[in-house]
Amino acid sequence: MSSIGIFISIMAALAVGAVSPGPSFVVVSRIAISRSRLDGLAAALGMGGGGVVFAALALAGLTALLSQFEWLYLLLKVAGGAYLLYIAVNIWRGAAQPLAVCDTVNGRRAPMRSFTTALLTQLSNPKTIIVYASLFAALLPRTVPLDLIIALPLGVFAVEAGWYSIVALAFSARRPRRFYLAAKSWIDRAAGAVMGGLGLRLILSGLSAR
Repeated sequence: MSSIGIFISIMAALAVGAVSPGPSFVVVSRIAISRSRLDGLAAALGMGGGGVVFAALALAGLTALLSQFEWLYLLLKVAGGAYLLYIAVNIWRGAAQPLAVCDTVNGRRAPMRSFTTALLTQLSNPKTIIVYASLFAALLPRTVPLDLIIALPLGVFAVEAGWYSIVALAFSARRPRRFYLAAKSWIDRAAGAVMGGLGLRLILSGLSAR
């Protein structure tokens, strides 16, 4: 298979995974609705940045390292699950609090905070690195051409940031925001429950594998 064919195959598989609902979708949509469109787009860039990190780690052969040191993978699972639980608790605790929606939160630092939150959410799921590494291992040749080494991280960023930018633009529109404000407590509790369930699942799967 040519480099272009390999690249398209990997990007198509990652695009399918990106559009599947998960903690990243919950975080970006909630940021876009409750803060601002700029914050939502910053969160989308954070998701893209996380994807680049995973792509770089996969190219560097992190999967081989995790397979040799199983305790490291289990530790990543537990740590990632704990971070998702932390987000879930914060969302749940703030569910009953009224929200004053504006274009910025705490001044100019809000987009950076949204970027960081999204980046950490993306990186908190160690299963994602396994997905990336599995795809790369299955589709890449033993000696990876330089053009693919350069193109894959850029393509991953485009897929991840592109999809979540669409999510941010959609959920920062007036109607979704109006709906969110009308049903904030219920939506936040549902989002918190989803995030908490995903985090707890990660922790339990990590502990049960010991």
